[in-house]
Amino acid sequence: MLLATKCGKAIRFSGEQIREFQSRTSTGVRGMTLKGEDEVISLSILHRVGVRDQDEREDYLRHAPWKPDRESEPRMSEERYAELVAKEQFVLTVCTNGYGKLSSAYEYRRTGRGGQGITNIDNIERNGEVVASFPATQADQLMLVTDQAKLIRLPLESLRVIGRNSAGVRLFNVAEGEHVVSAVRLDDRPEPENAAEEAVAQELGGSGIDLVVPEDHPVRDQDVEGDTEE
Repeated sequence: MLLATKCGKAIRFSGEQIREFQSRTSTGVRGMTLKGEDEVISLSILHRVGVRDQDEREDYLRHAPWKPDRESEPRMSEERYAELVAKEQFVLTVCTNGYGKLSSAYEYRRTGRGGQGITNIDNIERNGEVVASFPATQADQLMLVTDQAKLIRLPLESLRVIGRNSAGVRLFNVAEGEHVVSAVRLDDRPEPENAAEEAVAQELGGSGIDLVVPEDHPVRDQDVEGDTEE
C-alpha cells in the first residue's frame, strides 16, 4: 500500500498489516499519522518486489538504467539486476501549481503501518498541495484538469525519472490564480482490458458518437531554479 498526502508526505507498508474486518461498518485501523491539516489524497497498490535488504536497494538506485550519471557497475549479479529492472515501478506526483515528478517506487522504502511517512515531493510552498500520486510510466499519458475549466493531455515520454524528495519540474503553466484540481493516467491500449470495456466500446461504436482525442502537449522536463534531485 502507498498512501500520499496533500502536504507532500507518503508511506508504504505491507497489505498484510491490514487485517480483514468482519463488518463493513468497522472503524478500521490507522494507515498513517497525519500532522496539522494534512490529508491523505490517494491510495495506490504497488506489487511486492522482494528487495533483499537496504544495501541492495541503494545499490540498484545508484546504478538504475534511468540514472544519467552512472560511473560504475552494480555489485549485484547481472541476473539480479535484470530482475529488479523488470519489476521496477514508478510513482507520478502532481501538484496544484502545475509541478510534478516521476520517481522510482524503490525509493519509497517499506515501513510499518501508522507512521508519519517520508517525503514524497519537496518545496510544497512553490509547487502547491499534492493533488494526485499514483503509479505511471514514461509510456503513459496524463490528463490534467484545472479549476478554470481547462483540460490538457500530456505525454510522459520526455519526463525523466528524478529523486523521491526532489522539488519536481513544471508540467503545465497555470495562469495566475489557476490551480490543477485533478490528474489521471490515460490508458491508450487499443484493445479492451476486459469484457466490460469491450461492451462499452461496442456500444459507443454503434451509437454514432465521434470520439475526439486531444492533441498531445509536450512536457517541459527541465529543472527550474532551486530544484534538487536528492
